[in-house]
Amino acid sequence: MIEVQHVTKRYGPVTAVDDVSFRVDSGQILGFLGPNGAGKTTTMRILTGCASATEGQAFVAGYDVFEEPVEAKRRTGYLPETPPLYPDMTVREYLAFAARINGIRSVAQRERVAAAMARTNVEDVADRHCGKLSKGYRQRVGLAQAILHNPDVLILDEPTAGLDPKQIIETRELIKELAGDHTIILSTHILPEVAQTCERVVIINKGRVVAVDTPENLTGRLRGSETIRVQLDPRGADETAVVQAATVPNVSNVTATPTQDGLVTLEVQCEKGADVRSEVARAVITSGWGLLELTSMRMSLEDIFLELTTSEEPREEDAEAPEATDA
Repeated sequence: MIEVQHVTKRYGPVTAVDDVSFRVDSGQILGFLGPNGAGKTTTMRILTGCASATEGQAFVAGYDVFEEPVEAKRRTGYLPETPPLYPDMTVREYLAFAARINGIRSVAQRERVAAAMARTNVEDVADRHCGKLSKGYRQRVGLAQAILHNPDVLILDEPTAGLDPKQIIETRELIKELAGDHTIILSTHILPEVAQTCERVVIINKGRVVAVDTPENLTGRLRGSETIRVQLDPRGADETAVVQAATVPNVSNVTATPTQDGLVTLEVQCEKGADVRSEVARAVITSGWGLLELTSMRMSLEDIFLELTTSEEPREEDAEAPEATDA
């Protein structure tokens, strides 16, 4: 549904996007991550036809973004980081205007506008001027215009920026509901939002793609080994639990850390792909220790993001041009 093939964007001597390739299948939600200035917004502007590419190809809903821009735009809904609102229009007037420029027939405009306002919960400000809206409402009106014409593809740049916690939850649920009927690229700095919402993740750094995978696969690939945290009550037991856990097949290392409340925490490292939880539990119980908790430790999306994007300092020539800077 969305395909990016070796896209590069240069501003004179500055390379903002460098040989970027990825694919989003129909109905998927793709999380698009990267630090400030990494090239996220530039890539999304290229996909929406708001910016040209120096090299490469991009396809949206089967249409070449560069060769068939009008057809590609008809099938794309775009929420930029700053919603494109007209301050002197009311919300209803603005959405009616957006409906007209998106080619929605006049007989269907009122129904589409009402449906978009209902889905984004902006009905209570329908007759308020856009210039007098709070940031949260401006964001939701921007999302309303993006879904107004029922596009095949939605490209959302920071859709929950400025929303309160309740609105963030509502917007996440709306995005999940839209998946399936729409293919979605979601750019956000709220990493737990990606873990809760997105099926796949693209991480971009200094204009280059450094990872494309599911969050779960990224976790396993980067850690290289599995770690289990075991909390024990040692009272009334000997000290053989560490030794017993270390003898379990596929266990490579065991570290014991006492806690202030008299408990002991074991970190048990095992070979990648090995599930040794039942054997470790049996070993410590056999030693007479009280087993209070046993959990698998996984890298968070924050850990993955930092590992992939802070391995080296950005070079001056890799920074984005000022007019294309990401937020």
